[in-house]
Amino acid sequence: MAGLLVKGGRVIDPATKTDAVMDLLIVDGRIAERRPSGQGKGGLPAGTKVVDAATQWVCPGLVDMHVHLREPGGEHKETIETGTKAAAAGGFTSVACMPNTDPWNDSLSVTEYIVAEARRRGVVNVYPIGCVSKGGRGEELAEIGDMVRSGAVAVSDDGLPVGNSYLLRMAMEYTKIFGIPLIDHCEDRMLSASGVMNEGYYSTVLGLKGIPAAAEEVAVGTDLALAGLTGGKLHIAHLSTRGSLEKVRRARRDGLQVTCEATPHHLVLTDQAVADSDYDPNTKMNPPLRSEEDRQALVLGLKDGTIDAIASDHAPHHLDEKLVEFDDAPFGIAGLETSVPLVLDRFVRPGVVTPARFVELMSLNPSRILGIGKGTLAIGADADVTIIDPEAERKVDVTRHQSKSRNTPFHGWTLRGWPVATIVGGRLVHELLAAATR
Repeated sequence: MAGLLVKGGRVIDPATKTDAVMDLLIVDGRIAERRPSGQGKGGLPAGTKVVDAATQWVCPGLVDMHVHLREPGGEHKETIETGTKAAAAGGFTSVACMPNTDPWNDSLSVTEYIVAEARRRGVVNVYPIGCVSKGGRGEELAEIGDMVRSGAVAVSDDGLPVGNSYLLRMAMEYTKIFGIPLIDHCEDRMLSASGVMNEGYYSTVLGLKGIPAAAEEVAVGTDLALAGLTGGKLHIAHLSTRGSLEKVRRARRDGLQVTCEATPHHLVLTDQAVADSDYDPNTKMNPPLRSEEDRQALVLGLKDGTIDAIASDHAPHHLDEKLVEFDDAPFGIAGLETSVPLVLDRFVRPGVVTPARFVELMSLNPSRILGIGKGTLAIGADADVTIIDPEAERKVDVTRHQSKSRNTPFHGWTLRGWPVATIVGGRLVHELLAAATR
């Protein structure tokens, strides 16, 4: 493999406590050398390509630990090929894909299919997440050991909560054998019932059935109690309420192995967006957009370290599926190609979080939670690199997205700070360097 020199960028690598302008030499798919910019010009391998990253950030490849690739079974919404192209365009070098496919990823055969298709047609690293229960039904444990041996890095019934507490306990005990996290979609479905948005002022005004914050918080409480009982690794997906966040804080103080993620849409939007958009189904997701009080609590969680990761919860749907009334539309939005600019524009540029904290949230910590060995630019590490132009300003334009999906409430938003190149295993898989506006 020919070498690649990423030249003159600001290397931000919290894992090695690095924040400096450097040249990064990549050889045979690994980080071969890091040196002060402009030094050691000689001795490059023959055919080395030079990427000029002056004025840009050079970060460990970003990791999205919560993505729905829909394949097998939902290829009209997304495929492994289109989803990984969207990931590369969004600056992600690795994604972990949720198991609510058709059939569900609850067995060795489905896990092996995803791994094989990712190798054949994917452009970024793909890590399958297997089911907790067979078919996501919450009745019988899936073949967790077989899935882990085939490449699964975690288990989850995401899309559905694991409502059976006994089964959840058994799953946590079982995942301890393999040292993997159990990722739970925390929702008490008896409380959420047929709700379609956050229960509160705006659901009342709009005449829509609400989902109370308690539907999440009750389930979080149950999960934490079981994590304390079993000593298992628990990761709470798409945490959305102030009460849930406070429960996680207390659990951490008590020594539980619990981590959590938040999504860009819950960090940026509130339930008012449903009213402001005149019932746009692209503002419908589960958990729903919450109150401003909840949103502000999540932002505080970014700052104080309670939130470990930012994940897109990329949930693509076919255009026709969202072109219905709000009540009838499926939950979820596409997020792979908007996550980075949303976080950079709304939280890094105003100084809410530092560039190093951004890398922790979107690369180092997701890698550590999943145990995939990414999230660093140390010598010898896999050459997964995301290059970001912090001054690039563009409008979100869904017609140019790599994803099959167009379901986003952020179309037309002008954001500053975009990924401009994505390198996976030393290979440049996406490049917009020339298109960046500085």
